[in-house]
Amino acid sequence: MNSTIQDKLRLPLGPVMLDVAGTVLTDEERERLCDPLVGGVILFARNFTGSEQLSALTAEIHALRDPALVIAVDHEGGRVQRFRTDGFTRLPSMRRLGQMWAQDHVAALDAARAVGYVLASELLAHGVDLSFAPVLDLDYGSSRVIGDRSFHRDPQVAASLAQALAAGMADAGMGCVGKHFPGHGFVEADSHLEIPVDERDFDAIWNEDIAPYRHRIGRHLSGVMPAHVIYTKVDPNPAGFSPFWLQDVLRGRVGFKGVVFSDDLTMEGAAVAGDILARAKAACAAGCDMVLVCNRPDLAADLLDRWVPEVQPESRARIAALHARPQFGDSFALELSPVYQQARGTVAGIPEELA
Repeated sequence: MNSTIQDKLRLPLGPVMLDVAGTVLTDEERERLCDPLVGGVILFARNFTGSEQLSALTAEIHALRDPALVIAVDHEGGRVQRFRTDGFTRLPSMRRLGQMWAQDHVAALDAARAVGYVLASELLAHGVDLSFAPVLDLDYGSSRVIGDRSFHRDPQVAASLAQALAAGMADAGMGCVGKHFPGHGFVEADSHLEIPVDERDFDAIWNEDIAPYRHRIGRHLSGVMPAHVIYTKVDPNPAGFSPFWLQDVLRGRVGFKGVVFSDDLTMEGAAVAGDILARAKAACAAGCDMVLVCNRPDLAADLLDRWVPEVQPESRARIAALHARPQFGDSFALELSPVYQQARGTVAGIPEELA
């Protein structure tokens, strides 16, 4: 790259989201995050040791670029929650909210909204813009990787609870990302480790798994993440590399207008598309606005060196719209909020998961 870091500071957000190795940025990471192709950073548990450290890390990342890079995290609740101590509340699995629904619909919706508010407000108070939540996959009882991350088997119940969670996140100033389109809950295989295959026909998937995206929550999603799953009776490509699923169905029939994120391109479920450059090209051609490259800095560097995408203005605009609107400047101000205190109390009262 010939341009200097100073030249790169004022750049539109690019189509690549990367991770960083530790709790502070290295010089190499600072330079990489100033690459014009980069538009965001995804954080993991390894990037967190405490409240002050996380706030300092996100502040440094945000200060690198104008507009600031989007900082995201997989922070759903239950077993997928990257930060759990020192300023963060342990959140329940989404299945627990689904179990509450069976006892009291109103209490379950109130609890889901409170979870969404606590989830988003705590992240925002530490400088994180976006969580890849909620999971809209249905709980068929067969998926190893989804399991209790799902709200419910019934698509209408799942959609209603997800809508309440998303409303709580919006109350705090954060958008939400539905995943994994068109549905990962039916297949047993884990796409982190292998390429799952779903042999159902389109109508079955449309009527069940896609129903939550056609629910009113679909109009409020800031982003959608497709599944690294092949639906053999519909398309030979995994959904994240399929123009049919992303353009014809998600954009066309569902009418989704937000950001389409690829799932992590280093996952085994993405290997069918080729090397990292081929995977990024295929995801972009299928309709993804932003691609994720996680836990492989060597592949991230390779992609930045070799990829020369033509990023459409509307795609850049969708990515730029992801920036959050936090209500509190830091975690201390959040702790003093009566709304936050009440929401935390509601979350604390959610019963343990039923056997």
